[in-house]
Amino acid sequence: MADSLPRTMHAVQLTGHGGIDRLDYRTDVAVPEPGPGEVLIRVSAAGVNNTDINTRIGWYSKSVARSTGTGGAGGFDSVDDADASWSGKPLEFPRIQGADCCGRIAAVGEGVDRARIGERVLVRNMLRSYVDYRPYECWTFGSECDGGFAQFAVAPARETHAVNCDWSDVELAAVPCAYSTAENMLHRVGLGAETVVITGASGGVGSAAVQLAKRRGATVIALCSSAKADEVRAFGADRVVDRSADLVAELGTESVDVVVDLVGGEQWPAFLDVLRKGGRYATAGAIAGPIAEIDLRTLYLKDLTLAGCTFQEDEVFANLLSYVEADEFRPHVAKVFPLHEIGTAQEEFLSKKHMGKLVLTMPEADV
Repeated sequence: MADSLPRTMHAVQLTGHGGIDRLDYRTDVAVPEPGPGEVLIRVSAAGVNNTDINTRIGWYSKSVARSTGTGGAGGFDSVDDADASWSGKPLEFPRIQGADCCGRIAAVGEGVDRARIGERVLVRNMLRSYVDYRPYECWTFGSECDGGFAQFAVAPARETHAVNCDWSDVELAAVPCAYSTAENMLHRVGLGAETVVITGASGGVGSAAVQLAKRRGATVIALCSSAKADEVRAFGADRVVDRSADLVAELGTESVDVVVDLVGGEQWPAFLDVLRKGGRYATAGAIAGPIAEIDLRTLYLKDLTLAGCTFQEDEVFANLLSYVEADEFRPHVAKVFPLHEIGTAQEEFLSKKHMGKLVLTMPEADV
């Protein structure tokens, strides 16, 4: 470790699956050292995401059938630790979460050019280096390895990208998880100048999907609460429909080309009803509930394509960074919290009263 770097840091450690009380804010965590092919990042800001909460509460376990919100603050009574991470493998504790990370390279490991020290960077949240770039395999930053909820973090050099733009660190920290998830869904269904329904359109991923779909020339029908309709229109939605509305009555059967769904829940069958023949459906979340009923006749008689979207091809993040540097969108940051208020930030996230992203900032590191 370089002499100019501290030996310990402030960090939030997840000590096990459960409620917000499982998040332990510490000031004596050892600063990690970058290994071969890795860099050490002095973190400035990190976004708050559903995946952080889902991982904390063990929602990815097949033993859980309820919505994220029902256990988001206090956890669930029973979780099978064996499959309670998004990858289906047991999590190692303590774990520093945080899928988003914006900061500057502070040190480099063996084989990495020292000229990179000082670069302002974003970490690709779906890491492929640690799985040798095998198809459909990846680690999530802050899940299978420590992430951005700390003053310092280690990441693979080739997946830590320099970003050149006039955005603030807080704005950049809102991008990796939410916007790459949204861009990946649009990429997987090949969205063009078509009509798309986007659920959960006021949240971090949903609002990102609205912006990125408009960038592709799509006509966007956004689903959200009526109270947030004006804000979602400001993001570019052409039409806003209340999230509790009868979707078939509002839109008509076979009326849209694509559905981008982050919600799931009881409304799910209607998504297939409003798709045209040959339509495409993409999902990367199910905050209203993971269990849905499908009439397979609808699927095959309408020649529909259903896409589950987790793994991201390399071009997804690369394309996203090019949009950032070209200033083709701007994330909306609803509120900023210091790292030690992570519990309050997650409570606000779960309340769904905000529009856009919540971001944590790190305390200045001692030197």
